[in-house]
Amino acid sequence: MKKVALYDPYLDTLGGGEKHLLSILKALEDEGFEINIFWNKNLQNQIENRFRLQYINKLKFLPDFFTPTSHFEEAKRPRNLAKRFYAPFGRWISHFVRNDNVLKILKNFDIFFYVTDGSYFFSSAKKNFVFCMVPNINLYQRSLFNKLKTANFRFISNSYYTQSWLKKWGIESEVIYPYLNHDFIDIDLKDLIKENIILSVGRFYNQLHSKKQSILIDLFNKLKQVNHKFKNFRLIIAGGLKQEDKAYFYKLKSTIESNSGVILKTNVTYTELLNLYRKSLIYVHMTGFGVDENKNPEQVEHLGIAPLEAMASGCLTFCYNAGGLKEIVSDGSTGFLFNSQEELMAKLSSILSNTTLQTQIKRRAKQFVLDNFSYKVFKKRVKEIIL
Repeated sequence: MKKVALYDPYLDTLGGGEKHLLSILKALEDEGFEINIFWNKNLQNQIENRFRLQYINKLKFLPDFFTPTSHFEEAKRPRNLAKRFYAPFGRWISHFVRNDNVLKILKNFDIFFYVTDGSYFFSSAKKNFVFCMVPNINLYQRSLFNKLKTANFRFISNSYYTQSWLKKWGIESEVIYPYLNHDFIDIDLKDLIKENIILSVGRFYNQLHSKKQSILIDLFNKLKQVNHKFKNFRLIIAGGLKQEDKAYFYKLKSTIESNSGVILKTNVTYTELLNLYRKSLIYVHMTGFGVDENKNPEQVEHLGIAPLEAMASGCLTFCYNAGGLKEIVSDGSTGFLFNSQEELMAKLSSILSNTTLQTQIKRRAKQFVLDNFSYKVFKKRVKEIIL
């Protein structure tokens, strides 16, 4: 049996990028490949439950031999003169031993996927791919040694936006878009009953790639004040919440204690999220707002799965005009792009009174998703590029 392997140092985050990559492995399993993942813990149940991915066979989780050994880490932190003197030798020995192990093990695989944390290595697999989720120059330093290590690797980008930045840094890549689950693809717009809800979906945190929830709350409050048509609207913000982000969440929550029109939903189930999309009239995506994408390309949306899910669900979709969002939303045709709060408020007010245009935009948005983000289209692209 043909074998494919994956090493992703961020696998346990189980984010959108991980779903994208694991979906590629699923498409390869459909073609007869055995799936192997280098990770010290079996995450099969978490992967299937979170992403609704159903594999034919059990995923094979193999020991992670890519992570530096404790000996290597010890050599990096010498505590006396002798250790400080020999530390560089320890690091080099560990480096070459690790690379020798990589070569010995990867030669058993037909295809190998790697998500880089900025480091690279030689691979002996028959086909090798670096999967690129984030346009961060620190991950793609093209030193002579890195060029040698990746001479037999090809690069895959998650969007044309990411691809464009890699090209600026001297890396050619090919684009494989993700796909949307059939629950979204199969939605019939005629069956939907929409409510006066503005929905926004994204993890609750205030760091890199922030979803800008506080700005959206302020904007919603202003909108209700200046336009009586939004008086009975609710703003629902749904997203994942991790322990380390609870301080930010509680601060956000404190700003809406007396505002019954704003609802924050954390760690919602897949079914609950799907229902929110189905009943929301409007979807707003603020990621990247206020960021100069030419200076910080990694801080804007690299593609935008949530807006695509909204478009598939018959939501009138509004996205900040930056990053990968510009390639999935055609302003005034499949949704709306905005550059400022004032422009967003004006476009929201305008579309609310034009039901004919609403219907046209919903229909075109749905067709765009069907044409570009179905599993059939995705699998065809995987076969073209990988096989």
